[in-house]
Amino acid sequence: MVKVGINGYGTIGKRIADAVKLQDDMELIGATKTRPSYEARMAVEHGIPLYAAKDAEVFEAAGIKMEGTLDDLLAQVDIVVDCTPGGVGAQYRDVYKGAGVKAIFQGGEDHVTAGISFNAMANYRDAYGADLVRVVSCNTTGLIRTLYPLTQAFGVDNVFASLIRRSVDPPASKGSGVNFIEPSLKLPTHHGPDVKTVLSDISIQTMAVKVPTTLMHVHCINVKLSRPATKDEVLEVWSRTPRVRFVRGGDGVRSSAQIMDMARDLGTRRGDMMDIVVWEDGVSVIDRNLYYYQAIHQESDVVPEIVDCIRSMCKLQDGAASSMAKTNATLGLKG
Repeated sequence: MVKVGINGYGTIGKRIADAVKLQDDMELIGATKTRPSYEARMAVEHGIPLYAAKDAEVFEAAGIKMEGTLDDLLAQVDIVVDCTPGGVGAQYRDVYKGAGVKAIFQGGEDHVTAGISFNAMANYRDAYGADLVRVVSCNTTGLIRTLYPLTQAFGVDNVFASLIRRSVDPPASKGSGVNFIEPSLKLPTHHGPDVKTVLSDISIQTMAVKVPTTLMHVHCINVKLSRPATKDEVLEVWSRTPRVRFVRGGDGVRSSAQIMDMARDLGTRRGDMMDIVVWEDGVSVIDRNLYYYQAIHQESDVVPEIVDCIRSMCKLQDGAASSMAKTNATLGLKG
């Protein structure tokens, strides 16, 4: 039984906590917060031992019982999942190493922070037994989930993807304008190079804009396949790919709003959609050019990858297939 700690009980951290609690080969020891927010109170209400990342006294003053500090948490765990804000995780790298615990970082950190970037399907074994690993971002995870099986089935000469990005996560109250479209002016965007930290041989370029929505990201993707393929052949490959789900505009699923409504109807915790969603009737192949749209739930799609990363780093499962099957079964995902 691997003992897991979480540094940062926020958007990703609370989802990781729930996912770890569902695994029979992992034990959640606790999670940290920096301040006595409603999320801290919810953690206590859900029976999650809470530790102070900084000042424990402010929690006690707010009437929130703490189990100790981050150092106390690290003394009890085998591995810590860093869920701190982007750029902050790297500051804890030496703290984790000094405590002698393995650490998983999020996609908001640079690849060099860990030296290994992870996607369960594409490079599970790269993280096997490693001490430091970075699970790539929500957008990069989405791109790899649909591109990797294409590289295996048909080969890929080149990829161009335009990303329509949500501006902030739903709980945020700052930085979410109501009447804007903001292009990323540093081109190509970081998403393509991030994919290459896992799929090193792929040629990919990306652009992105932010729009005033909090629900999901949407990708518009053009793939130049190495050999001819039909739309049905592409769909067959994806139909056999774990964590990729089809929807149809013809069935009324024409936007991210309907996808998230469908997620709620599926009964997922918090209404999350951890699968990558592809519009089946929005797929087209012309010559060797494949065009498709996919939707990414930025709050949750990396969660199963992190569970699999824990298994790889702690040598709980030898291969991706067995780990992913176990994770998918516990989280109710497409196998």
